[in-house]
Amino acid sequence: MVDFLAENNLCGQAILRIVSRGNAIIAELLRLSEFIPAVFRLKDKSDQQKYGDIICDFSYFKGPEYYESKLEAKPELQDLDEEFRENNIEILTRFYLAFESVHKYVVDLIRYLDDLNEGVYIQQTLETVLLNEDGKQLLCEALYLYGVMLLVIDQKMEGEVRERMLVSYYRYSAARSSADSNLDDICKLLRSTGYSSHPGAKRPPNYPESYFQRVPISPTFISMVIGRLRSDDIYNQVSAYPLPEHRSTALATQAAMLCVCLYFTPSILHTQQAKMREIVDKYFPDNWVISIYMGITVNLMEAWEPYKAAKTALNYTLDTANIKEQAGRYAASVESLRPQVQQLLKEGFLREEIILDNIPKLLNCLRDCNVAIRWLMLHTAESAYDPNNKRLRQIKDQVINDSKYNPKILFQLLLDTAQFEFILKEMFKQMLAEKQLKWESYKKEGSERMMELAEVFSGVKPLTRVEKNENLQAWFREISKQIESLNYEDSTAAGRKTVQLIQALVEVQEFHQLESNLQVCQFLADTRKFLHQMIRTINIKEEVLITMQIVGDLSYAWQIIDSFTSIMQESIRANPFMVTKLRATFLKLASALDLPLLRINQVNSPDLLSVSQFYSGELVAYVRKVLQIIPESMFTSLAKIIKLQIHDIMEVPTRLDKDKLKDYAQLSARYEVAKLTHAISVFTEGILMMKTTLVGIIKVDPKQLLEDGIRKALVKRVAYALHKGLIFNPKAKPSELMPKLKEMAATMDGFYRSFEYIQDYVSIYGLKIWQEEVSRIINYNVEQECNSFLRTKIQDWQSVYQSTHIPIPKYPSVDESATFIGRLCREILRITDPKTTCYIDQLNTWYDMRTHQEVTNNRLFSEIQDTLGTFGLNGLDRLLCFMIVKELQNFLTVLQKNILKDKAVVDIFKALLSAVNPVKGIVANASKVYVNAVAKTQKIWPAYLEAIMKVGQMQILRQQIANELNYSCKFDSKHLAAALDNLNKSLLSDIEAHYQDPSLPYPKEDNTLLYEITAYLEAAGIQNPLNKVSRV
Repeated sequence: MVDFLAENNLCGQAILRIVSRGNAIIAELLRLSEFIPAVFRLKDKSDQQKYGDIICDFSYFKGPEYYESKLEAKPELQDLDEEFRENNIEILTRFYLAFESVHKYVVDLIRYLDDLNEGVYIQQTLETVLLNEDGKQLLCEALYLYGVMLLVIDQKMEGEVRERMLVSYYRYSAARSSADSNLDDICKLLRSTGYSSHPGAKRPPNYPESYFQRVPISPTFISMVIGRLRSDDIYNQVSAYPLPEHRSTALATQAAMLCVCLYFTPSILHTQQAKMREIVDKYFPDNWVISIYMGITVNLMEAWEPYKAAKTALNYTLDTANIKEQAGRYAASVESLRPQVQQLLKEGFLREEIILDNIPKLLNCLRDCNVAIRWLMLHTAESAYDPNNKRLRQIKDQVINDSKYNPKILFQLLLDTAQFEFILKEMFKQMLAEKQLKWESYKKEGSERMMELAEVFSGVKPLTRVEKNENLQAWFREISKQIESLNYEDSTAAGRKTVQLIQALVEVQEFHQLESNLQVCQFLADTRKFLHQMIRTINIKEEVLITMQIVGDLSYAWQIIDSFTSIMQESIRANPFMVTKLRATFLKLASALDLPLLRINQVNSPDLLSVSQFYSGELVAYVRKVLQIIPESMFTSLAKIIKLQIHDIMEVPTRLDKDKLKDYAQLSARYEVAKLTHAISVFTEGILMMKTTLVGIIKVDPKQLLEDGIRKALVKRVAYALHKGLIFNPKAKPSELMPKLKEMAATMDGFYRSFEYIQDYVSIYGLKIWQEEVSRIINYNVEQECNSFLRTKIQDWQSVYQSTHIPIPKYPSVDESATFIGRLCREILRITDPKTTCYIDQLNTWYDMRTHQEVTNNRLFSEIQDTLGTFGLNGLDRLLCFMIVKELQNFLTVLQKNILKDKAVVDIFKALLSAVNPVKGIVANASKVYVNAVAKTQKIWPAYLEAIMKVGQMQILRQQIANELNYSCKFDSKHLAAALDNLNKSLLSDIEAHYQDPSLPYPKEDNTLLYEITAYLEAAGIQNPLNKVSRV
């Protein structure tokens, strides 16, 4: 019969594709759950007021005309709606496609079952597929994955949020108009269930069974799948766990599948006590917390509470005596296993011969460790117990007390087990790779020893003093041939024959009195040893690695492991070299990727890369999170170093009197700096001891990890300092601007100096990292500030400055500005307001018009340069450009509304225009013409004057920024300034020449030279803001 998963077996390939897609859909749902736009939750009052009328749930479908007419009645709502569409349609489309794929998945599964029933696949029916091992697994997985999808959607995306997103997509997309759209079916499937994942939330009635029955699936199929899951060991896992007390662990994957599939037939849970008792006795006699998919935990006591039969059956497991017995068993297990594993991990203990002689014992130790860790991690997990449920709290407390649960001890056992597993796997892989070579080498050695003995008994060698014995000579030659004839391919026969040969060599030594000759005895002993080694080597089988892979599964801890993060970080802080052991734990956790990727890999699906990238990325993010304690600890020490360098240690002058040498030595302060520096270098050494590791499909380089961690810690501190340091009180007299800028400059200088000091001790390019990260922080904040002027906002996931590994923190706004750069810009605009100040161009200074006191001067921009650098000034310039454009847009709106639409005003201007024509001539009776025109248009001028003054004020500020940038560029980088100036002049002269003679060259449209050079020129201040054209 053709293999069920063979490429030419259409029936097998069809269900394999469905299951593969199911795993990919779950990964996409988990990925998207991190990107739900916050606005759809409508949690803030501001969001409710602003977007309440344009974001609707499914109540919209009861009367879409009413909602749309409400929008059309208010132009400002229409404008907001259009802006909202532009900003969110991309992410809404991605969510809709994920929701659509869930519906398509179940439709395809139902179609496949119909095809099976109708005989589309020749010689295949539902019964025959379930008789096949692979077919049985795939059909069970297909139903189970659909259930997991629905549970993941409800857990990760609240029902109301789903409804709002689907309604928004329906309103904004063209999908509703297409005939083949199944939007209605998707809305029916994914409408809100009333479920909430928040602790203490009440469970809706008939949940989740009513949710699972929204798309009807063949009851026969569900019944047969549950029958198989109840009775069979569909994955043949029991062979990896021979002990009866490990059976529930062996069948854990199947138990999780059964739990999910039971929701499709709630009658079993409600009324069929015999079946539920059988299920509990087989799968849950000693456990009640399970992991259903990639660490999503379910407490059966809570999950089965509404079902009478299920609850009754589970009561035997949840009996106080049974809980006490199980918890006590695992407490004793942990106590005995810890010293055992530590002994095995001692340097030099795990040698090749010990491993080969003790494979069963070592595997048993591994099983016991993993089973104990699994039970304790799941049954003490915070996420598995609702703190508002008294009965659950009691059970949790009992488990913790009876098992003498100590998270640190459990974590230590996990570390040791992972390290032991890793070493054993690596050694076994190596032995497996060298197996044939070693076997052949032992065979050759044994055969040669026998030939040499044959020659000894030939009597030819005069020095051996052994009498000639033709019988023994012939016998040893025969033994040599027998050894030579052993066949590696036929390991069973070779093993049997090798045992017989060893026995023969023992007997020949006894019967022929060969003990008297030590040389002959040594040869015989050596040969026996080689034959023993051959037996050991032939027993190195891949099955052992497969068993280790099954036993070492840690997928259940994919989420729970986070509760151990603080313990991991604490142990790293105490001993940075702990990182090497953690590496084995991360690799053990990476084995969880096999579960979702197996089917995707089998069908050669293009989803393989994206799914493996998602899970690998999640794991690498967790590794980064754990190891972030190293840069954090480094920066804590660094803060102390900064304090000592700025406040305590005096700078040694170039010339120094001998008697003052002791004062400048400051030995205790310098010793403290040296001690802190040493601590930093120890942390660095610790992380660098972790070798480059492949986590899933992502290569983790410890040096890169350290650098990213340092960047993250730097970004966090600098961003916080800028956020806190640049908050101004608008009522303060005089302004707080200059003092706060000076203070901020000192803080930034402290960061910079300490970073410069530390770079050699941690082997990084300090200045490069400093410039890259500070520029990123400032540019990101400028971008976020400019978002308020843009119709289509730049979201975090679209920003070129934001990063997932080294995120720039976002802080809540303290005034109308979104970020510190906006607050700084508005404070400058406030103190240089043309209504209260007067700018004197020759002095580059602003004076108060009332008191005639100086308010500020061009030193302000030098101070900003010292605090925020070139990036800060450049960002301010960009922000001012946006403000100017906004001001001009507002003015144009006023012009359209108040002037161009007012016929009387237009007539006045027409009359004025005819009176002053020709423009070059002298106006007759000028005073009367102008006074009349001004008097009649009195209401226009205040708005016009305000717009002109604001734009003028911002242009003056931009000129000052350009001057400061140009000055600092010439001062700090004269060659760059000169090169840019020359290039700019050359380009301008070439462009002018082209306009005079079009045959001369000119940059084409696809040439980015002019665009790219502009960025450099702006950064170097080689520009005149008054010559710039703003597009409104």
